[in-house]
Amino acid sequence: MKKIKPSAIFMNLAAWVASLTVLLPMLVVLLNSFKSQKESVIMDLSLPKKIMFENYAVVIERGKLFTSFLNSTVYAGFSVILIVFVVSAASYVLSRNRSSLHKVLYYFIVLGIAMPLNNVALMKIMKGLSLVNTRYGLIFLYAAINIPLALFLMFGFIETVPREIDEAAVIDGASAGQLFIRVILPLIKPVIVTVGILNFMSIWNDFSMPLYFMNNSDKWPMTLAVYNFFGQFEQSWNLVSADIVLTAFPVLIIFIFGQKYIVGGVSAGAVKG
Repeated sequence: MKKIKPSAIFMNLAAWVASLTVLLPMLVVLLNSFKSQKESVIMDLSLPKKIMFENYAVVIERGKLFTSFLNSTVYAGFSVILIVFVVSAASYVLSRNRSSLHKVLYYFIVLGIAMPLNNVALMKIMKGLSLVNTRYGLIFLYAAINIPLALFLMFGFIETVPREIDEAAVIDGASAGQLFIRVILPLIKPVIVTVGILNFMSIWNDFSMPLYFMNNSDKWPMTLAVYNFFGQFEQSWNLVSADIVLTAFPVLIIFIFGQKYIVGGVSAGAVKG
């Protein structure tokens, strides 16, 4: 019989504790979303005496959740498409052209990962370009903010793709566009999915950028809708909990189904190397 090491037991216990620390608050919110207003004040793990499905109907109607859901989908969806398109092409070009200029350009872009945002200067730029309080302005902003990390991940993956594949495709008569679309993109699909999912979740959960640059409530994403809803119904924790559940549900589903792609995409470069 294989002997279990004490360190393994300790690590498993630590993992269980960490998991419960994350899951218990989520379970409390889920249970309270089905309770009456009086029951939800306690905010505990007790089961509701009567399941109140109408809480969700009230939230959707009064919280403008349908409109904010569409807004969040537009912001996250189009931003991810823009990020993936720009970063995949840029990563391939920078990876295959290793001149000094391309190296400087790569490190200059990746430096954005560590650079803090100056919201005052950013606001002036957005106003100068007439991008404040516009949907496409927020999409461009999200793309610009998330490109550095996406480029870092995708560049490392493309570096593991052998250059001989490029040469073989060129010998077979493939043009530059055909080489990238038909040969390179299928090979880097794991990291494309990883970058897409990570950025979608990040943009969906973002609160600060819409707060600064969106003054029209009709253009608010779900995070701001929850914030506004809480201000109106701060005594109704059952409704607030239902609002939180509806906001977190889409990104939770995406994470559950995309988890294997996230792990595979992040570790694929190391495995291939």
